[in-house]
Amino acid sequence: MNIARQVLNHSKLIAHHSANVNCRRRFCTSQHMMTSRHTHSKRIEGLDKNVWVAFTSLAADPSVVNLGQGFPDIPPPSYVKEALAQAASVDRMNQYTRGFGHPSLVKALSQVYGKVYERQIDPLKEILVTVGGYGSLFSTMQGLVDEGDEVIIIEPFFDCYLPMVRMAGAKPVLIPLRLKSGKKTITSADWFLDPDELSSKFNSKTKAIIINTPNNPIGKVFTRDELQMIADLCIKHDTLCFSDEVYEWLIYRGHQHIKIATLPGMWDRTITISSAGKTFSVTGWKLGWSIGPEHLIRHLQTVMQNTLYTCPTPLQEAVAQGLMRNFNLMGQPECYFSSLAEELGGKRDRMAAILQETGMTPVIPEGGYFMVVDVTSLNQDLSHMVEDEAYDYKFVKWMIKEKKLAAIPVTAFVGEESKKQFEKYIRLCFIKQDSTLDAAEAILKNWRKT
Repeated sequence: MNIARQVLNHSKLIAHHSANVNCRRRFCTSQHMMTSRHTHSKRIEGLDKNVWVAFTSLAADPSVVNLGQGFPDIPPPSYVKEALAQAASVDRMNQYTRGFGHPSLVKALSQVYGKVYERQIDPLKEILVTVGGYGSLFSTMQGLVDEGDEVIIIEPFFDCYLPMVRMAGAKPVLIPLRLKSGKKTITSADWFLDPDELSSKFNSKTKAIIINTPNNPIGKVFTRDELQMIADLCIKHDTLCFSDEVYEWLIYRGHQHIKIATLPGMWDRTITISSAGKTFSVTGWKLGWSIGPEHLIRHLQTVMQNTLYTCPTPLQEAVAQGLMRNFNLMGQPECYFSSLAEELGGKRDRMAAILQETGMTPVIPEGGYFMVVDVTSLNQDLSHMVEDEAYDYKFVKWMIKEKKLAAIPVTAFVGEESKKQFEKYIRLCFIKQDSTLDAAEAILKNWRKT
């Protein structure tokens, strides 16, 4: 018994000692973390919040109808999927390819866009293939924007523009689109840039202006006159133009997409960005491209070769085949570049009608696959939500929880000074299967009944 008691006491002593050691280790580790000099770099200061991270997790519940994040749930063209499967079955297609773009893809891009631009485009020197439109934007900012530069951004803007400008060490200079007053039915064409306000944003520090046409989230397709106004200011102030045109093919009847790079004096100062994800409804493939003059593209290539280096070979081969198939169909009804917009036109009109019946005010887009909606008339009281957030953030969180319908708050696409102007708007995505839209319609039709 005495021996057993001694063993037990010894075990307790060892356990107590181990606990003290572990406690001290945890304290030391915690103290080290608190006093460590290894914190974030200055270039990402204040950039940790992201609307997609926040709201994608909220909409992950399978019972929620997700019209928030902009990805299609309609199938891509079968021939693109088949081309990917075929490419992956060829051994050499599973190895590295040319870093600045797979040869067959840059050749296909030069042919498609040569026709659009009505000029020859050098596939090796005037095109860069990257990881999605994001990669194109990042390469552009890192390759052409310096610390101390100013970059003009039109609000509302795709949310990555501002952090990418800041990571390059530059200052974002924001200018909002203004809404024409007094109209009952509002379209994206009713949002405009004030010429004097825009002109006041240019100065000797202005390195570039970012335009997005069709615009995400509003769907505005900039007219030739609006683009000419921007072009004139770029030329006057010797400024670059970064033109995000990932929704270039999604233009609805009665409207025309014009590339600012085709205006006089603009090719030599414009980087145009597009993507396979939006062109063929394959957002998960993450392939994008930048097109522009050799003297600018080569700096983007320098960024690419020292960061991502190359993109997946089978994906590039499949997109190349898809582009060439539709290059030969351009101008014909069966060309996917135009047929997808025809299909989406009906979905857009259906979504607008449902929203109007609910009492909301949709902004009818001229292009893209998003619809901005004014929810002011619903008079939804959210005073019980104590979070220090803009109204639209609270509204979307409330809508996901109470109505099981997900959207994106529009103030995620603007700066602090413009939040009051946009906080009663939410963004919905309508590139969805009819069954998804049916489910959304059921929720919206029952809105007033609850």
